Amino acid sequence: MRQPDVEFLKAFSDALNRHDIDAVMEMMTDDCVFHAIAGPELVGRSFVGQADVRQGLENAWKTAPDACWVDGEHFVIGDRGFSETTYKGTTPDGVRSEARMIDAFTFRDGKIAVKNAFRKNRPPIAGHND
Repeated sequence: MRQPDVEFLKAFSDALNRHDIDAVMEMMTDDCVFHAIAGPELVGRSFVGQADVRQGLENAWKTAPDACWVDGEHFVIGDRGFSETTYKGTTPDGVRSEARMIDAFTFRDGKIAVKNAFRKNRPPIAGHND
């Protein structure tokens, strides 16, 4: 099985930006884990397994229907990798966020086993600055 590389992470980022949940989940292991940026646990909220991770990502897209991750820089070192991006998103009530972030990945069997998200804690920004 081929080890994920930078092109793999770019494709994963593209799928996230398209909100293509099927493509995203195809790139993750059956027992995948997604540690969200916030939540009650030390690592944020953890979503475990295909169904739970799918639901967690779909809920995030509902919270910010225009969510996207731009200006990506992707790196792979053995069975680990990370993507540094700028997150942009607007809630349905107009609150806009924009902040640098990192997704740290653990790979297994040619897929993402763990996606651990970290984002700068920046106050909402006024208006659309695109």
